[in-house]
Amino acid sequence: MKIALTYSTKNGLGKEFNKRFGVDPDDEDIPPDLFAEGDDPRTIDAIVNALQSNNHQVISFEGNDEVVNNLERSRPDIVFNVAEGLFGDWRESYVPLICERLGLPYTGSDPLTLALCLNKARCKEILSFYKIPNAPFRVIYPQGNGFDPNFEYPAIIKPLAEGSSKGIFDNSVVYSAEQAHSVIADCFEKYNNEPVILEKFLPGQEFTVAILGNGVEMEILPIIAMDYSQLPAGAQPIYSYEAKWIWDRPEKPLSIFTCPAPIDEKLKNQIETLVRKTCAVLHIRDWCRLDVRLDENRIPHILELNPLPGILPNPEDNSCFPKAARTAGYTYPAMLNKVVQVAARRYGLS
Repeated sequence: MKIALTYSTKNGLGKEFNKRFGVDPDDEDIPPDLFAEGDDPRTIDAIVNALQSNNHQVISFEGNDEVVNNLERSRPDIVFNVAEGLFGDWRESYVPLICERLGLPYTGSDPLTLALCLNKARCKEILSFYKIPNAPFRVIYPQGNGFDPNFEYPAIIKPLAEGSSKGIFDNSVVYSAEQAHSVIADCFEKYNNEPVILEKFLPGQEFTVAILGNGVEMEILPIIAMDYSQLPAGAQPIYSYEAKWIWDRPEKPLSIFTCPAPIDEKLKNQIETLVRKTCAVLHIRDWCRLDVRLDENRIPHILELNPLPGILPNPEDNSCFPKAARTAGYTYPAMLNKVVQVAARRYGLS
């Protein structure tokens, strides 16, 4: 097949930022995690090589303003989309919307699902409607609208629509309203007044779960357990920006993940049942990674969904989707070509 890979690099997101604000992406006032969702060129090369290894013809485009013309000219059989974008909670939907307009098949979830999963509040509201466990929360808007003085602490504060641990730092876990106000104000300042989520902090163990496929054929890959005792002394038990990008480095990776998770069959079944129901409710397609955490009663709760999961190719990068796939017996190329296969089957192309 002729496959078009659409992606976002850190450099490409930097250009997008410069185009909108006329500010150098290296300006010292820019938050250090602003371009965290962009891929390194080595990851893009690894994806291209993986798809070519299955005899596909691969062309690739940055998911920028030119992607519309590039896709219209090239007319691929299918688009392998990992483009994140930079602005707004519809940014991950940009390339899929173009594909819908051009009538091009593409991998992954549809534009609405991508937007809902990125907007943590909208996602949690849907989960709550379907009685899928997730932590109690409030949305806080600039000028403090929505703040509940009686909210239960400890809590965690997150930007409303970010991924890759953007805006989630070690100090994001707060223990009082006063502390929450300070962190929320800092969030507004860093992220251009983006609303934030104030969410009850769940004290139990955390897991991340990768899925491949659709419907009854959906495969739940081996569950990954996260061991936060491996973080520096005094660090909060969360996969913060510091944990993901500073403390856990390829040259000195932390032994923070165990796959498969050392859990009993009952908990494993509970987590897998939760994952299947969540994917069905939100119409997840082809692949996704879901973060799950236990509450004080050891009941699994959905933290968030990542329908465009990170796929760093090297094991020392500790990228969770490839880690789960390797444990299930997939090579990196086999994992990515399986995504193409299940998407193509969904469109009746194979």
